Amino acid sequence: MKLFPMPFHSLLLFVVWLLLNNSVSAGHIVLAAFFAITIPLLVNGMRDEHPKILKPWLAIRYVLMVLKDILTANVEVALLIIGPIKKLTPGFVAIPINIDSDLGITILASTVSLTPGTVSAEVSKDKAWLYVHSLHLDDEAELIKSVKQRYEKPIKEIFGC
Repeated sequence: MKLFPMPFHSLLLFVVWLLLNNSVSAGHIVLAAFFAITIPLLVNGMRDEHPKILKPWLAIRYVLMVLKDILTANVEVALLIIGPIKKLTPGFVAIPINIDSDLGITILASTVSLTPGTVSAEVSKDKAWLYVHSLHLDDEAELIKSVKQRYEKPIKEIFGC
């Protein structure tokens, strides 16, 4: 067992404690050191091991692609709402997902929700399906293909899950 399992957190706790108390007296230094050692030791067992980012350059490209998709979708949703009157066809779609890690599933669901016009509603208990609500659902198969190709595939490559 390491004395400092989370050294950055220990240092942060130490400094923040002294800053919050606005004092560097011996008592505060001892108490800050006690908290800086004890708290990380107590919570270290609660940490989840997340998949490592295997391809950081792909992660950067993914973030830029998502930002572009968000901007594009904002314009499309705005045109749907303020444009000529059309009948919107909202609907739910069950998208099969093949991601093993909880973090990967969370990133996929969050990405879908960040894109205007779609919201992740639920992940099935067996983590095999992502239920998505779409504001205007023209083609269910196209939405599934788009989510799997644009979002799920890069997430699997980035995290190796």
